[in-house]
Amino acid sequence: MSTPQTSIFGQMSLDHIEFYVSDLAAETQRLVDGFGLAVYAGTDPAAPPEARSAGLGRGEIRLVLTQPLVEDHPAAAYVERHGDGVADISLGVADPAAAFAEAVRRGARPVAAPYDVDGVVRATIMGFGDIAHTFVRRPEGMDARHLPGLLPRPAAEPAWDSGLYAVDHFAVCLEAGQLDPTVRFYETVLDFRMIFEEQIVVGNQAMNSKVVQSAGGAVTLTLIEPDVSRSPGQIDEFLKNHGGAGVQHVAFSANDIVASVQGVRRRGVEFLSTPDTYYTMLSSRMELARHTVSELREVNVLVDADHHGQLFQIFTRSAHPRKTFFLELIERLGAQTFGSGNVKALYEAVELQRQAERD
Repeated sequence: MSTPQTSIFGQMSLDHIEFYVSDLAAETQRLVDGFGLAVYAGTDPAAPPEARSAGLGRGEIRLVLTQPLVEDHPAAAYVERHGDGVADISLGVADPAAAFAEAVRRGARPVAAPYDVDGVVRATIMGFGDIAHTFVRRPEGMDARHLPGLLPRPAAEPAWDSGLYAVDHFAVCLEAGQLDPTVRFYETVLDFRMIFEEQIVVGNQAMNSKVVQSAGGAVTLTLIEPDVSRSPGQIDEFLKNHGGAGVQHVAFSANDIVASVQGVRRRGVEFLSTPDTYYTMLSSRMELARHTVSELREVNVLVDADHHGQLFQIFTRSAHPRKTFFLELIERLGAQTFGSGNVKALYEAVELQRQAERD
């Protein structure tokens, strides 16, 4: 009998993230200017004009942005319901056809049976909400960023060095009662394992969170549902404004988070603020493995720890019209999970933003 590490999903990787967007040019420019990504591919001009896409990235970050041009394109219905957002978390596997067959056998809902275009094999199942998972495999030696229909762009190098290099995790908001079923789905269908759980209380509201991770550790989902025994809060607001479950934020890994925040901020990206008292108490809470309290205070970066080390993180202010999506920057110094203090601090900061926007 196979173990998760030796199963068909054992060497799973994060291949790319597909966003459906209403304005491809504007969103591309925001990511290029603000976060130092580069456009490495674009839609083939000879392809039917059903949608336009762009491949963006740096390091191991690979994003595909797709804008629908016709009403019957899948992206059109998604954007109408949710606004811009993550539509597909694509997973690299050794055998997409076998992965698809096994996932469906275990209970996954099929979307697209395995197909091969230019040697790239893909197959798609549904994950949570309207978010799909596409299994991907390319022939040996092919550019890991290549997707059929997207042509390489010359000089695909970032215009500036943001220090961002990979996707650390996804944060997912779920309807009440869907946390445990979603955890079971990832455990039983894709051989993920749960690595962290907690209840987060912010004022009169509360939420439950469980983190699941692929067997090889390459894909991490922080799953969150509202606690309906408390007052409605920001997770309820996300679900209402987004139109159901979805990805609330994507975290980019940084080599040096202080330098990255300084660079990103200079290019117009706004971040959530942190009360000064957080830094006043920080020295008594832990001894920092990197950076100083004054450096962290200057850029509003949070720090926490688990049994393996420390992590530093900060969250952008949402630029989404519905306030349902933002980005996170994170630097890990050994930490493998999430410090509970930072998770609570995030939702306290988001709550302060919500209140300020209402006043």
